[in-house]
Amino acid sequence: MGLTDKEGGILGKATTSDGVLPSGSPYRIEVPSNWSGVLLLLARPIPQDPDDPPWGRDGRLVDALLAHGYAVAGSVNRVFWPLERAFADHAALLDAFEQGVGRPERTIAVGTSIGGIMTAGLVQIAPERLSGALPLCGNLAGAVATHNRELDIAFVVKTLLAGDSPLDVVRIGQPEANFRLARALLADAQTTAAGRARLALAAAVGNIPGWHDPSSPEPAADDFAARQSNQFRWYEEVCFLVFFWARAQVERQAGGNPSWNTGVDYSEFLENSISREMVDALYEEAGLRLDTELEALAVAPRIAADPGAVAYLERHIVFNGDLGEVPVLTVHSDGDGLVTPDNERAYADVVDWADQSALLRQLYVHRGGHCTFALAETLVALRALVDRVETGRWPELDPDTLNAAAAAVGPKMSVLQSGAPVKPAYFDFEPWRPSRPYDVRSTAGTDG
Repeated sequence: MGLTDKEGGILGKATTSDGVLPSGSPYRIEVPSNWSGVLLLLARPIPQDPDDPPWGRDGRLVDALLAHGYAVAGSVNRVFWPLERAFADHAALLDAFEQGVGRPERTIAVGTSIGGIMTAGLVQIAPERLSGALPLCGNLAGAVATHNRELDIAFVVKTLLAGDSPLDVVRIGQPEANFRLARALLADAQTTAAGRARLALAAAVGNIPGWHDPSSPEPAADDFAARQSNQFRWYEEVCFLVFFWARAQVERQAGGNPSWNTGVDYSEFLENSISREMVDALYEEAGLRLDTELEALAVAPRIAADPGAVAYLERHIVFNGDLGEVPVLTVHSDGDGLVTPDNERAYADVVDWADQSALLRQLYVHRGGHCTFALAETLVALRALVDRVETGRWPELDPDTLNAAAAAVGPKMSVLQSGAPVKPAYFDFEPWRPSRPYDVRSTAGTDG
């Protein structure tokens, strides 16, 4: 591996090492001149092209981590849902760091979004090489539950808005064309009261919050028009891409369709949804009978999964609650509509079942958007985790303490990855229960 020097404003001097792992995955290692001895193993969630910046969308975060004395190592993936490759690559990446830099005093896994489930997955499969883990905004309900939820939302959209169309919700053969069709259907639906009501019902089934913009305050609980508009933005900007295009990549890796809705009662999902009142109001406004629509969902033909594909997602990964003596600190925003905060509830439930709760703490930020944490908020969470690793005791994690610490980091770090300024917003929050949890205690329901 070749080392080069890097100068970067607040960073000072850092050494950079680029290379290729035995699997063929490119990697990068950066070590600041003021290295604390802590290595962050950064899980990369988004497929990266060769011409993209080395750290992709994580560049601003990596700069902040380096500036605060952390070394960072991460490998690049080329596919959506890269868990299999990431799990296989982690040991080689750690070996490359030790060979080129030396053995770190502490190794902490960190990742956002899909990188969050990758991070928690490493705790489960390789705890012996980790000192701690910081899954951020992760799919911590596990792979099976994640893709079942996405199917639930897509199924409602297809049944109520596109029943006669060729839109695919599973076994997607032409993902680009499928996504174009989905976007056109979405745009048309949003123009009518009936379409908006049905989109809201689909969102309610998956508990998509009515908040999207991290720079705007949360819409009032009874401002149903604003909340539905925010849900539409979730659909438009990322969710439909995941539901109707990216699923094809998951299916390709899994060798078939890993999701099912046999035996699912969507009326029950709505009854327990955070958006039940909004759906009632929008259906009344549209002059539609909600009970008729729910009956249409009840009688619609169900989708069975391919057992081999379910088994693939169970391996990559379903959680068993065993943290292997590794302290884990999670962070999630309450306004996350892509990876909803009930993921944290699902993870906490299985960790509690495994009698491992003393190793887990969960923090929440009051903000719209997916992975919309200020750099300072992330740094404070990381510092708290390092304290736990070094002392064996969790520090004070109440919102006032965390927000004061984040403010003290300074205004340059009180920004999102986008650079938008925000105020520290840790708060007390209890997420709702997930509609369809799936962990090691679950049984495969591939054919109802």
